[in-house]
Amino acid sequence: MPRSGTEKLVQTFPELAAVEFEDHEVAGPDGPIPTRSYSVPGSAGGTGFVWVHGGAFIGGDLDMDEAHWVGLALAARGISVLSVDYRKCLDGVHFPAPSDDVLAAWLWALEHAEQLGTAPDRLHLGGGSAGANLTAGVTKRLRDGAGRLPASLVLVYPLVHPELPPFGEDLQVALASAELTVDFPPAAIRDINLNFAGDEAALVDPYAFAANGDVSGQPPVYVLNAEADRLRASGEAYAEQLRAAGVQVLVELEPGTQHGHVNEPYSEGGQRSIDRIARWLHGDPGVRSWEPGRSPTRTRSHPSTTSSSATPSSAGHGSTSAESSSSPATAATSPGSSPPPAPRSSS
Repeated sequence: MPRSGTEKLVQTFPELAAVEFEDHEVAGPDGPIPTRSYSVPGSAGGTGFVWVHGGAFIGGDLDMDEAHWVGLALAARGISVLSVDYRKCLDGVHFPAPSDDVLAAWLWALEHAEQLGTAPDRLHLGGGSAGANLTAGVTKRLRDGAGRLPASLVLVYPLVHPELPPFGEDLQVALASAELTVDFPPAAIRDINLNFAGDEAALVDPYAFAANGDVSGQPPVYVLNAEADRLRASGEAYAEQLRAAGVQVLVELEPGTQHGHVNEPYSEGGQRSIDRIARWLHGDPGVRSWEPGRSPTRTRSHPSTTSSSATPSSAGHGSTSAESSSSPATAATSPGSSPPPAPRSSS
């Protein structure tokens, strides 16, 4: 990939042939950051999305399906995408290095939004797995003065807690019923998180693990979980934390899937999830909210949706509600320059 892999994807999904993509190097705090933009000619001024792949903080690149196919598929649905790579936590590299790279790429995307086919106020941020962790942490850094907040945040099977929260009954049943091809027992989660953080002290950092500390003041958040995935506990718990803090949040479950299914373009679950993400980014008004304590509302546009609070708002997400976050902070760092360090505080 991308040439041979793209050809195979286009054979299966002919609509991807209309998408143009281009590699860029963004100036980062410790060297160039590889990125790749995706758009359909004539789509300028529409929705934009900065997307960050996963890989347990040690693997993955712009050619993996979770990066390349996601970029192609969303661009084919009218969303201009910038896919972002980052330094991996290998050979002594730890947080905040990958977070700094994602922040630098986000600030670059804001400055070059028109070139990417969008506008700063229509630019969203999101990622999958480790990428979801990084984008969640960067969003809190932006809230705290590092730059402009995204129009919304998209977290796909995220890991945003240093330790997984308790499993709900539904998740326990799903795990017991599935033949897991990807699993994260507690010891593995600890190893992954400690390798990312670098030391025990960083496990409580509010930017390394976004569930730590204050989670208020964020833009609307969309959480998409896999059904049989231990990390689902983190996504569901974070959605509840956000709701309790007054942040607009929608959490959905992709039935019949396991962790990493957005890295599987030929799976039905992966394809459904791309449609879900696109609907969120386009501000589909068919998504309804529900309050804890009553059954989730199901809509025709989301036949297998399990919603967990509030509807999308502003910047293409319908009307603003009382749970909308504060206005974006003024950019404190110019794109391409070294972003501010991620302080290790408890707030």
